[in-house]
Amino acid sequence: MKLNESNTTLLLIAAVGLLATAMAISGLASRLESASFITGALCVWLTVKQNIWNFPIGLINVSTFCVVFYQSQLYADAGLQVVYFGLGLIGWYLWLHGGANRTALKVSRATAWELSLICVFIAASTLGLWKALAQVGGSASFWDALTTSISLASQWLLNRKRLESWIGWIIVDIIYVPLYIYKDLYLTAILYGLFLLMAVMGLRAWRATWRQDSEINGAEVLVEGAIL
Repeated sequence: MKLNESNTTLLLIAAVGLLATAMAISGLASRLESASFITGALCVWLTVKQNIWNFPIGLINVSTFCVVFYQSQLYADAGLQVVYFGLGLIGWYLWLHGGANRTALKVSRATAWELSLICVFIAASTLGLWKALAQVGGSASFWDALTTSISLASQWLLNRKRLESWIGWIIVDIIYVPLYIYKDLYLTAILYGLFLLMAVMGLRAWRATWRQDSEINGAEVLVEGAIL
């Protein structure tokens, strides 16, 4: 990632942190939503940078968001945070030891088979959750179910450091922004707008890393072939 782009992101995080604090003090947002706002922005930035600290910060973030979403009757999103907590623990381990010979994971591309399975999961999960949420009186049941399903798939891809995880996050964030505005969670809507920008940055940064690693691996294969 370019240095100026990274600095811009840090300035955005600092700005939204001040905004979250100001809205909490003025009563326009709860303190819990403000805390979720700040930790969420920090978590995504650390993920873009492939920094392992995104996981402990993320565990704090999903814990606070679980309460915020439950209070807003977004039950699928609230339940999703519980699943995120478990997936976060798994991802933390995989990033550290999920590579070859228990080494750290590197950015890779998902296989066609993996993506096919994920599409089937998203379709089946959305249908099942939609029906369940409608029965318990959840708000915006279809969109809640769809974003929950895509988010779970994206988180799993992220745990495996798949480049395609960012495409899932981009789609989810595009849906989440108007959904949270509809639920009067204006601060959270702003946060997911920031997430959208950072997801695009993450896709660009991880693609550059993947290409660089692929070129290095290709060069190593050529050298080994020449020696043999």
